[in-house]
Amino acid sequence: MEFRDDELHRFEAEGAAPLPQTEVESHVDHDGARIWYASHGSGAPVILLHGGLGNSGNWGYQVPALIDAGHQVIVIDSRGHGRSTRDERPYTYELMASDVLAVMDRLKIEKAAMAGWSDGACIGMVLGKIHPERVSGVFFFACNMDPSGTKEFVATPVIERCFSRHTKDYAALSATPDRFDAFVEAVGLMQRTEPNYTIADLAEINAPVAIVHSEHDEFIKREHADYLVRHIPGAELIFLPGVSHFAPLQRPAQFNTALLAFLARIAA
Repeated sequence: MEFRDDELHRFEAEGAAPLPQTEVESHVDHDGARIWYASHGSGAPVILLHGGLGNSGNWGYQVPALIDAGHQVIVIDSRGHGRSTRDERPYTYELMASDVLAVMDRLKIEKAAMAGWSDGACIGMVLGKIHPERVSGVFFFACNMDPSGTKEFVATPVIERCFSRHTKDYAALSATPDRFDAFVEAVGLMQRTEPNYTIADLAEINAPVAIVHSEHDEFIKREHADYLVRHIPGAELIFLPGVSHFAPLQRPAQFNTALLAFLARIAA
């Protein structure tokens, strides 16, 4: 029977599945921060970029599937998230995108696919525009590229359970475990004011892109996903029925099938 955690009860209580053990795990010092990363497996590289307030452990159901499919899988804790630190500058997606390049340089990865979730999707798309020579494709899940793409926030039990897990993880992983409220405020400021890509900006994205939208996404408008597909050259829409903003946790098999199919297409 397919694993499901649609209401995130298991995620709140236990988190996602543990990441596999690896000998390739470290930090890279970059632009005022220490960025944590780990690498698993071998093959065509794919970088997993988690959502705002989360950490790489949220990809626990995806990493083994990608390894089994023959990929090198790199997970990165975005600056200030998880085991990574930050300085006092405001968050920007461009700054976090530069952290990804620093990890790629450390691992001597010339080009990789970006699979991003929420804020991580925006980071991947920024890289796809600014550094297309480093990006073989962008799997853009559950995010917006300008503020008009977001819904009015409505707290739900599923969102509250996810936030509860993020609170526990931050306390356990962060070098500044007593600064969670300031962390949430700083990330929230970025999310409310960025990104601000115009139609002209979207037209300059040259990497292969899949815009991935869930049927019940709590944060992102369906019409915004359609808008991105219309204005990013060659972009495709992938629709995930029955799930929400938390699809990688709710129905991992469904999410992984879509991700692996995209990676196979860009490899071909």
